[in-house]
Amino acid sequence: MPQQTQTHATPPVLLIVAGPAGSGKTTLCERLVTAAPAFSKVVTATTRPPRANERNGVDYHFLTPEQFDAGVASGKFLEWAWVHQNYRYGTPASSVLEPLSMGRSLTINIDVQGVESFRRAATTEPLLARHMATIFIEVPLDELRRRMLLRGQDSEEEIERRLRTAERELREAPKFDFRIQSTTRERDFHALLAAWRKTCRRIEKNSG
Repeated sequence: MPQQTQTHATPPVLLIVAGPAGSGKTTLCERLVTAAPAFSKVVTATTRPPRANERNGVDYHFLTPEQFDAGVASGKFLEWAWVHQNYRYGTPASSVLEPLSMGRSLTINIDVQGVESFRRAATTEPLLARHMATIFIEVPLDELRRRMLLRGQDSEEEIERRLRTAERELREAPKFDFRIQSTTRERDFHALLAAWRKTCRRIEKNSG
């Protein structure tokens, strides 16, 4: 049974985690939700069909392309992008702002372009500006290559493509509130918890 991290009535936060493929950002977010009862994952939206074990409103908000495009046109998404096979993925504002306003902490892992969209949204949305923190997981390119080879799921061509993308993403790291130099899963997780605690202290200080 996973060990739970105590929250001690901390203020709600939105931890946005980014990093190159192979950095472990998805695992970190999943562990945070498991270990810290205060946290939920942000339920994002997609136009791809649900898989057999997926539930609408829990795993994703499953939308038709028409519904998704209407939401984009009316400004209901904090960020969105075209992803694999021309499916759209995005973060509805309601999936973030409503839980935050009710005192619920959230975590999400997205790419650096998505993080930039959140930053822009925070310039006009005080709730985001007050409760959001961005975290970048840094991994040297040689270590990323080693992890991808060890995983054995990608061709050499795909690994090279991912490394080129990672090189561009790593240049964005200075823009983030926190930077975690990835070493082991355990140390990375404790660094994430430290970023959470610092964000809570910042919120409490600015609210006082």
